[in-house]
Amino acid sequence: MITALKPASVPLRFSLPIGGIAGTSFKPEHLAAILEAGPKAGFFEVHAENYMGAGGPPHRALEAIRRDHPLSLHGVCMSIGGPQPLDKAHLARFRSLVARYQPALVSEHLAWSTHESSFFNDLLPLPYTEATLACVCNHIDEVQEAIRRPLLLENPSTYVTFRESSMSETDFIRGIVERTGCGLLLDINNVFVSATNHDFSALDYLAGFPLAHVEEIHLAGHAEQTDDDGNLLLIDSHDGPVADAVWKLFEIIVARRGPVPTLIEWDSNIPDWPILRAEAVAAQAILDRSQTATTAEDRRAA
Repeated sequence: MITALKPASVPLRFSLPIGGIAGTSFKPEHLAAILEAGPKAGFFEVHAENYMGAGGPPHRALEAIRRDHPLSLHGVCMSIGGPQPLDKAHLARFRSLVARYQPALVSEHLAWSTHESSFFNDLLPLPYTEATLACVCNHIDEVQEAIRRPLLLENPSTYVTFRESSMSETDFIRGIVERTGCGLLLDINNVFVSATNHDFSALDYLAGFPLAHVEEIHLAGHAEQTDDDGNLLLIDSHDGPVADAVWKLFEIIVARRGPVPTLIEWDSNIPDWPILRAEAVAAQAILDRSQTATTAEDRRAA
């Protein structure tokens, strides 16, 4: 039985586009430091599934953050890429969170994580075929109808590919956007991880990505391992600082797309707040340089 989430006592602000600002994942252990620092530019992102209870300390912490900062709601368990129907109870909880907190950004993954009654603690890849495309689009339409707003879809990090795929990942994603009108969350670390693991060019991938539809960017750290053949294998671990190569790709993309909300993901081996905040400050500096360059070019054109 689903317990309805209580209406928020938080002022419903920040639901409009928030522009080219940098933010971080919100971790409860940082709450005291964030509140002590007071309102500052930036936003926070949370995983929706951590706040699907009706109340308690998680919601009190999130309400405190929400009073002074824009919020991004990031789902991880919708299983949009799965072949079976979406979980109606989960979608209802997701819809209630969107209504309760009015986040500036709402996103989910191009992945699947459930099969029948099994739930997997991972975001699994899918074959890029016409049948899969139709299924994913139907699921996105269902989510967008439920939340009454566009959803941002995140590109995956992958470790295997499917022989039956009949189109590239970027063509598949472009097809989703064209059919559903959803926006995109471009995870640049995911691109770098997949490019390394499958030996393709990250720049070529990004050249084919529908950047005009990107409304949020993710940056994160990754871990290095080796596969059974001794080849380099990258894991999208979110447990350390952003790699230099990912920062460089970010600069290139921001120069092409312009500044959009950019999040630093750090989900394990959580550092002290100043370290995480410093990553966001570095991202903001790149966004600000791009904005300055764009403004100067507009003035010359005028």
